[in-house]
Amino acid sequence: MIMSEIKASLYNIRMSPRKVRLVANLISRMPVAKAKAQLTFLVKKPAPFILKLLNSAVANAKHNFQLEEDNLKVEKIVVEAGATLKRWLPRAMGRASAIHKRTCSITLWLGEINPTAKTKKKNAKPEVLKEAEALPAADTAKIKEIETEKTDDKKIKEIAPARPYGALGEAKKRNFSRQTVGSLKKVFRRKSI
Repeated sequence: MIMSEIKASLYNIRMSPRKVRLVANLISRMPVAKAKAQLTFLVKKPAPFILKLLNSAVANAKHNFQLEEDNLKVEKIVVEAGATLKRWLPRAMGRASAIHKRTCSITLWLGEINPTAKTKKKNAKPEVLKEAEALPAADTAKIKEIETEKTDDKKIKEIAPARPYGALGEAKKRNFSRQTVGSLKKVFRRKSI
């Protein structure tokens, strides 16, 4: 089984990546059952998020690859820094100090303890019938006649009707010039000192 296929991701968690990595490194290379037990009783803020992510990855493995939960382990877990929200805190004498509210994203890959030969299920493609199979010969002649009528209608519609002079372009120019003149009047409306 290819490691990159059984994975789950979690983006934009409002937690520092340093704090999340402490928990992520704890369950790396651990069997899934043991990792779930560890995260359930761990008293750290990122633990519930990583537990939810682990459950999602296990569900992906069961649904997409028909794998057993007992045969899975946490192959790799990566915590990357996300966008940093920058805020300011007022300080003495008119100064301001920066506050960095960090975010992170977690990607978790699962692997098998004992490799199996199962492969990913393939989506069944619907069969498409050819024209000859779908309709008898008499009906195909009628369809060809209808198609020729449609093409004739399209040729007629291609010729656009003539618009009266100034229907679109002139009116646009007129309204646009009014708007610009109106905004200029506002600028020069001030009283002189």
